[in-house]
Amino acid sequence: MSIIVENIRKELIQNADEKVKASGERFFKENVTMYGLKSALVSSIGKEHFLNLADKSKSTVFLLCEEFWQSGYMEESFIACNWSYYIRKQYELNDFRIFEKWVHSYINNWASCDTLCNHTVGTIVEMYPVLLQELKNWAKSDNRWVKRAAAVSLIVPARRGLFLEDIFEIADILHSDSDDMVQKGYGWMLKEASKPHRTEVFEYVMKKKATMPRTALRYAIEKMPDELKRKAMAK
Repeated sequence: MSIIVENIRKELIQNADEKVKASGERFFKENVTMYGLKSALVSSIGKEHFLNLADKSKSTVFLLCEEFWQSGYMEESFIACNWSYYIRKQYELNDFRIFEKWVHSYINNWASCDTLCNHTVGTIVEMYPVLLQELKNWAKSDNRWVKRAAAVSLIVPARRGLFLEDIFEIADILHSDSDDMVQKGYGWMLKEASKPHRTEVFEYVMKKKATMPRTALRYAIEKMPDELKRKAMAK
C-alpha cells in the first residue's frame, strides 16, 4: 500500500462517525462497506490530498485509484472516482479499458456506479464518441451495474443535448429489463435528454409506454409539463 493511500485511509478512519455509517447504509438494498463520512467531507479530504500530490501523471493517479477501489470501501471508491476525473485532460482513448475494468470488477452499488460514470466515463465518451458502441455493449451485459453504467454514463452528455439517437438505442436495449436499478438508470438518462429534446423524448416515451416499466416511465417524464405527464401515464 502506498504512503499516500495509507495517509488518506487514516484520515477517513479518524473522521468516521457511526451515526453517519448507520444512516448511509440504510440508503442501499445491497450490503455496502463504509467508514461513515458524509460525502462532502470525503470529497474535501480527497481533494486536499490530490492537490498535495507531487506526481499527478495519469499512470500514477490510476495506480492510486486502483488501490482505493480494491479496498471495497465506498468512501475510497468516491475518491477514486474524483481523482480519475481530476485528470480528465490527460485522457486518451485506451484509458476507457481501465474505467471498464473498474465498472466490471468493483462497482457493487448505485452510488459508486453513478459517481464514476456520470463524470469519468461520461467525459471520455464525450471526448471519443466512438466509445458509444462500448456503452451499447455494456447495456447487453448480465451484470446489473454494468447495464446501469451504460445509461448513467450519458447523463451529462444527455443534459447537453448530445447523442440523442444513441440514448434511444441504449434505452431500447434496456427497455424491458426487470431490475429497478437499471430501469431507474435509463429513465434518468431519458429525463436528462428531455431537457434539451422534450418533444423527441416525449414522442419516444409515447411509442414505448405500453411496454416500458412504470419506474422507467416515471423517471423519463419527471421534468415534463403536467399535461404531457398525464398523457404519458394514461393507460
